[in-house]
Amino acid sequence: MATRAVQQGAFQCLVKPVDSAALNRTADRAVRLHRRAHRRRGVLAAFRNRRGEQVEIPSFTATDAKNEFGRVLETAIQKGVVAITRHDAPKAVLLSLDEFNALVGAASSKLDTLSGEFDALLARMQGPKARAGMKAAFAASPAQLGKAAVAAARKRG
Repeated sequence: MATRAVQQGAFQCLVKPVDSAALNRTADRAVRLHRRAHRRRGVLAAFRNRRGEQVEIPSFTATDAKNEFGRVLETAIQKGVVAITRHDAPKAVLLSLDEFNALVGAASSKLDTLSGEFDALLARMQGPKARAGMKAAFAASPAQLGKAAVAAARKRG
C-alpha cells in the first residue's frame, strides 16, 4: 500500500521519523484519491440491447451492489443490464428478465435453424441417389476421379 502511495506522489521526502499509523493513513488516503480520480464513474462499455440499440451499461461497485441491492435491481429492470465491478474492473453482469429471455431466445432460434439445416442435409446424404454416388466414387479409378474433379471445378466457375 505504501509503495502504491509513493508511486502516486504522496511522499515527496521524509526528513524525520513518522508515526507508522499516520504513514498508513496517508498512504490509504493517497491510494483512495488515485482510484477516485481514475475511476470511470457510472458507465462501462457499450452494449446492444434486445432491440439492437447501443446503450451504455450502468455500473456499481461490488460493495454498492451488496449494500444497495434494491437500487441495483431497479436499475437493471429499467436499463436492461447492470455491470458490477471490483477494483474498477467489471466482474459480473446483472440482466433483467426481458434481456435474459431475449438473449436465450435468440440463441435457441439460431440453434433450431442450424439443426433443421443439418437434418435436411443428413436426409439428402442418406437417400438412394447419394448412396449410389458414394458407391460409384469408391469404385472409380484415379483417372475417373481426376476427370470428375475437373468437371466439378468447371461447373463452379
